[in-house]
Amino acid sequence: MAGTAAASSQFWVQVLSTSRKILSFFCEAPALLKLSCVDISLYRELMYLCCVLMLLIPVALVSSSYALILHLVCRMNSAKGRRKALATCSSHMAVVLLFFGASTYTYMFPHSYHTAKQDMMASAFYTIITPVLNPLIYSLRNRDVTGALRNLVRPRTT
Repeated sequence: MAGTAAASSQFWVQVLSTSRKILSFFCEAPALLKLSCVDISLYRELMYLCCVLMLLIPVALVSSSYALILHLVCRMNSAKGRRKALATCSSHMAVVLLFFGASTYTYMFPHSYHTAKQDMMASAFYTIITPVLNPLIYSLRNRDVTGALRNLVRPRTT
C-alpha cells in the first residue's frame, strides 16, 4: 500500500512538473493562478482588492512620513545639515520607491501589461535587491567604510 502511494504521488509530480511550469522565483499567487483550470475571476478581483489595500496603505504612511521629514528639513537653519539630511533621505526614498514600484508593477498592473519573465525580475527587485541596498546605503554613509572601500578599489602601488 505504501509503495503504491509513493509511486502514485511520484507519477503526479512528474505529470504536473512536465505539463505545468510556474515561471516564478516564488510560489506567488499570481503565478499559481495561471495554473488554475476553473473560473478564478472572483478570486482574482478579491486578490487585487487586497493587494491594493496592502500596498496603498503603507505607501500612504511612508509618503506622509517623508512629507513631514521634508517639511522639517526645509525649516532647518544650517545649510550643511539640510544637505546631509536630504542626502540620507533621498537615498532611502530611492530604495523605498524601487520596492513599492516593483510590488505595484507585479500586483496592481493588469497581467496583460507584463510577462512571467518580467514578473520574475520585479520579484527579484522587491525581495532581493532592495533589502541588500538598505545596509549598503547606510554603511556607505560611514567614513570608515567608505575609506576601506576606496582602499579596496584603488590600485595598489608597491
